[in-house]
Amino acid sequence: MVNREAIVIGGSAGAIEALIALVHGLPFDLPATVLVVIHVPAGSQSLLPAILARSTQLPVTHAQHGEPVEQGRIYLAPPDRHMRIRHGQLELDRGPRENHSRPAIDPLFRSAARAYGPRAIGVILSGALYDGASGLLAVKTHGGLAIVQDPYEAITPSMPRSALDMVQADYVLPAKDIGPQLERLVLESIRAEEGNAMDEVERITRVIEQNFAEQVLDRRAGDTTVYTCPDCGGVLWQTDSGGGFRCHVGHAYAAESLLVQKSEELETALWASVRLLRERAALTKQTAIRTLALGNEELATRIEEQARFDEQHAQVIRELLESGTTVSDHASDVLAALSSAADVSEHT
Repeated sequence: MVNREAIVIGGSAGAIEALIALVHGLPFDLPATVLVVIHVPAGSQSLLPAILARSTQLPVTHAQHGEPVEQGRIYLAPPDRHMRIRHGQLELDRGPRENHSRPAIDPLFRSAARAYGPRAIGVILSGALYDGASGLLAVKTHGGLAIVQDPYEAITPSMPRSALDMVQADYVLPAKDIGPQLERLVLESIRAEEGNAMDEVERITRVIEQNFAEQVLDRRAGDTTVYTCPDCGGVLWQTDSGGGFRCHVGHAYAAESLLVQKSEELETALWASVRLLRERAALTKQTAIRTLALGNEELATRIEEQARFDEQHAQVIRELLESGTTVSDHASDVLAALSSAADVSEHT
């Protein structure tokens, strides 16, 4: 027999108030790990650890990539990072947004379902739309428990309602009652049965990677490809002979012609990156001026530094595009500029 030892919590609009009430009801010696995803804007400086620390005796921190998971602690996903748990450690990444969000709730819940099986408890709090519903289903599918904040109490009820539409919740409670209920549940002994099945997202990811590998090895003749039609965006089929591509509308390309089209699409995307970097630099400078006017010189300086980096990265990409050489010749420089721009934005 074992005990439930992982509590994963997700929420969005209105969830902070609910989360404060929830953690207030947790004991200082909670024998479980608490992992929390609250939707926050990518460029924001999250003050949630300090806010929650006023209402609980449990240590509250933003998660750090690679740190081991410890019981009796509350870990929060930092802005613009998905948070997962794997092999007893926390993993943070800037993977694709899910449900228009990063951090998103579903990735955390899926990873907890795989890692803990019936030893996991999923909690959905106030929020808009539907992030967290499929993740909560994964927790239930792997034998864990599902708790949902009462939609009639939630400030923004659509997220709890979406979860209840998809999952048969074990408990539907006001936020203030969720903490004491969690304390009771983690002290209960359960059978040590782990869910070993690969979840749907992991299976799909493996299929996608296999398809890309087959495409590179030219083994998709007579089948759909991983490419899209430059003219209409539809899926391209590869001809039986393997030398050409055609979409269901009828647009057709030889391999060489498709390569030219994709190169043009890449150049267009890079020019769009130049435009977006310049726009962000201008908006960042405007924000710095307003911040300085409010008397926060230190923050204004950091924001101004972000604008300078954006302008530098835009200039790097522009010079490469105007150099007359092919984009692929400088792909590593372009990727380095874009990656650096994202990293600077995170730390500003």
